[in-house]
Amino acid sequence: MSRILVTGGGGFLGSHLVERLERDGHDVVAARSAEYDLTRVEDAERMFRDAGAELVFHLAAEVGGIGANRANPGRFWFANLQMGLNVLEQARLQETPKLVLLGTVCAYPKLTPVPFHEDDLWDGYPEETNAPYGIAKKSLLVGAQAYREQYGLSSIFVLPTNLYGPRDNFDLETSHVIPALIRKMLESPDEVVLWGDGSPTREYLYVEDAAEGLALAAERYDGLEPVNLGTGVETSIRETAEIVAEAVGFEGRITWDTSMPNGQPRRSLDASRAEHLFGFRARTPLREGIARTVAWYRAAAPSYAPR
Repeated sequence: MSRILVTGGGGFLGSHLVERLERDGHDVVAARSAEYDLTRVEDAERMFRDAGAELVFHLAAEVGGIGANRANPGRFWFANLQMGLNVLEQARLQETPKLVLLGTVCAYPKLTPVPFHEDDLWDGYPEETNAPYGIAKKSLLVGAQAYREQYGLSSIFVLPTNLYGPRDNFDLETSHVIPALIRKMLESPDEVVLWGDGSPTREYLYVEDAAEGLALAAERYDGLEPVNLGTGVETSIRETAEIVAEAVGFEGRITWDTSMPNGQPRRSLDASRAEHLFGFRARTPLREGIARTVAWYRAAAPSYAPR
């Protein structure tokens, strides 16, 4: 049994990871933003002292879909970079045995060849709408590698693709594509208006699979190279909308607003390094994962999900 700290432990991915670790018998501290503002050095220091953890997962982030990234580029850059810097420095100062840092698929260059390989991470600038967030996260990889070299800090950097599943963020102002589609189609049975033309592709990872991947990475990997976490399955936004419509029973019209941005043209990861290094392979097919997410949302948010 280990004493483990999960920043963002009350959030979407964090709550699933905490449950996964507790099932294995670990003593888990789920740090929340209401208790610790990790953009403040003193709060980060207090959190590390309170937890006394042997292993730290840094999942806390300020994040959202295209609209949220367009509205908050400065905040997303500052908050995500500052939180990561404070966590890295406190892990060094308090001699934390191991640190797992969560990156983002948004760190990849806009025109990265598909599937994205970890070696392509520095071959261009990220897609403009989420570049500040992606660059802030990618800077933490540099910091982790530098701290490993100079201070011997054992830290790893994992890059998950788009996550979805129960407890996701369904706020239409800040949500990602799958929860936004689910909510829109349940609330507007006659017509939904979606951004772009539906042609961009995304890769989706069910949240419980992501938690499993993080746990395996912490247990079995201790290298300086970043590692993708995904399924290797590429799906267009248009097809995603069709799968969600089937899952919720939506029979209305889907209208594409081509005056709004598409975001990155294509996203799909080469997930072979994770399988090779720590035996991770995603297990949940997209249709099954979306069906589970819809069922959870109908039960958990009846005011938003008329039956």
